Amino acid sequence: MRLLVSLCLLAMCLSAGCTQSPVTTPQPVLIRIAGANSMRPVLLALTEEFSRRHANVVFDLRGGGSTLGQQDVAAGKIDLAASILAPPAADETIAAELRNLVRTPIGIDGLALVVHHTNKVESLTAVQLRDIFDGKLLNWQEVGGADGDILLVSREDGSGARMLFEERIMGAEQVSLTAIVMPTSADVVDFVGKNPLAIGYVSRSFVAAQLTENVPGADMPPAPQSAATPVPNRAEIQTDVEVRVLAVDGEFPYINNLAAQQYPLIYPLMLVSKGAPKGWPARFVDFVLSPAGQGIVQQFSAPVR
Repeated sequence: MRLLVSLCLLAMCLSAGCTQSPVTTPQPVLIRIAGANSMRPVLLALTEEFSRRHANVVFDLRGGGSTLGQQDVAAGKIDLAASILAPPAADETIAAELRNLVRTPIGIDGLALVVHHTNKVESLTAVQLRDIFDGKLLNWQEVGGADGDILLVSREDGSGARMLFEERIMGAEQVSLTAIVMPTSADVVDFVGKNPLAIGYVSRSFVAAQLTENVPGADMPPAPQSAATPVPNRAEIQTDVEVRVLAVDGEFPYINNLAAQQYPLIYPLMLVSKGAPKGWPARFVDFVLSPAGQGIVQQFSAPVR
């Protein structure tokens, strides 16, 4: 009887043309992002989580600076640019295709002034920073430190961090020609951490592990510790050297201070597109602005939502 039932079922299946439903493999997707090196830590964390949720999506994540990133997205060479540059004024002598780019803020960051962890200086004013970087102040003793010639570390041309530093701190003055130029914030951290007389400026995301607030003693200078970022499994942006963050005009780049605009060297983090983003790049931007994405942003910078 069982054999008869089985044969009947088999016959019914064959007569109905029973076949196994094919498994659809998602189409591979590549999203190209380039631009501000200072945004690399947060973008690494965001893209890693997005790819975990969408296994068919991979990212080509490159640096090059905010200026180059905006030029490349305007030319259609990449899908999204990472930029910390404010939108240009309408009357600036800048190409219309750059003025008309769509800029989506995803966070608020700040430049952190870093020195070697053995440096005794804890705070500098904006005026002192200008006088240090234009070469008027040459010795750490002149700002309360130990005897030793100040070693300046700056960023390369086209860097949004450099443009911001020169605009907010230097004004009409020029950074001294003796300054050592580094291509990324990670390189600045590495160099300053190995040179007791050095001072440089970096995105606060590269020293985020040092900066905590809303805890007892948060108003005190942060204790020296490793400048490694909290992003897991990302050795390329981690470092085993030690730096210390200075207060600027009495304020540290805590996330609360960034959000309240109570720190003098804040700037926006933006994803820039040529027109409104579409398709998978749009889905990535939406994720970055979602509660999950903004939670990742808050590990490094102040969120916008």
